[in-house]
Amino acid sequence: MTERTAPPARAAQPPSSPDPVTARPPAPPLTGPEPAPPFTGPVPAPVLQPVGRLRHDWPRTFADRLTAPLPGVRALARLAREGAVRPRPEGLRDIPLLPFEPGPLPPAGPDTVAVTWAGHASWVLRIGGLTVLTDPVWSRRIFGTPARLTPVGVRWEDLPAVDAVVISHNHFDHLDAPTLRRLPRHTPVFVPAGLGRWFARRGFHRVTELDWWEAAELDGVRFDFVPAHHWSKRTLLDTCRSLWGGWVLTDRSGRRVHFAGDTGYGHWFAEIGRRHPGIDLALLPIGAYAPRWWLSDVHTDPEEAVRAHQDLGARRMAPMHWATFVLSSEPVLEPLTRVRAAWEKAGLPREELWDLPVGGSRVLVP
Repeated sequence: MTERTAPPARAAQPPSSPDPVTARPPAPPLTGPEPAPPFTGPVPAPVLQPVGRLRHDWPRTFADRLTAPLPGVRALARLAREGAVRPRPEGLRDIPLLPFEPGPLPPAGPDTVAVTWAGHASWVLRIGGLTVLTDPVWSRRIFGTPARLTPVGVRWEDLPAVDAVVISHNHFDHLDAPTLRRLPRHTPVFVPAGLGRWFARRGFHRVTELDWWEAAELDGVRFDFVPAHHWSKRTLLDTCRSLWGGWVLTDRSGRRVHFAGDTGYGHWFAEIGRRHPGIDLALLPIGAYAPRWWLSDVHTDPEEAVRAHQDLGARRMAPMHWATFVLSSEPVLEPLTRVRAAWEKAGLPREELWDLPVGGSRVLVP
């Protein structure tokens, strides 16, 4: 494989956001999507970072990147008092209706962009001749949650050789150690700043850590790490010790896929679209959003996801982060019905909403 990289110029960054599976930040009631402020001035061109280089100059904490405060004692007490962490029984009745239609992976050559939803935030993305996994979670259960609602959409043994993995942040539903142990240790892994040591301790030796707005290139495919409104935490002692974000993957022809990872709604989407114009497909989260007073800062609801898609200037949107794990209190089928309604209300072409079933695939036609 050929590879290029080096650090992009650091842009001034407003504080960023919180949002885990293990601890939820509270926020004031959301009255409407935060408007995207105008951005002016030239877009800095990042210098490509070297693939496979761990860095040791990261700050001790990335808490200054949060775009909302982490939850305090009062918020945790309210959550415990209300018990609004799982759907009511009537909200679970539609589990048998969750879309699950596994099929064979579509053929994909060097000029093909194809996506297959394995469930939650896990995609099998073929771009520029590479097979890339996003936040791969093939486990039946993750820490702190009930078992999967739907099986994994692609059996591990049916995967083609994995050429690279991208990780958005370290929450257990996005960074799954049992799944990652299945990978050869020479697999290139692209991770947020501060997370490289976690992989190095597990024997991975082609780990590339990136800050926001930095990029690396592998075999002609460019991996840009971009901001998200979220946070990080995996243990009691590592809150915000590593960064969080999304990825923009670009092939030699300039076709782009944005994988948002896990995020709330906010100004970053417009800035990502400004720096990466012409996004062909945005993979955006639509679930784990209720109650809003608890999760609005870190998880988009379906209407906000559609707004984020518009801010990005993307041509198509594929929803994710729903129908897999029970992480919050909305009814299990509600994210799909609401995103379809929001898409129609926005007057967007129906064929550009790729609301795939778990295991479903689509191919991007140039």
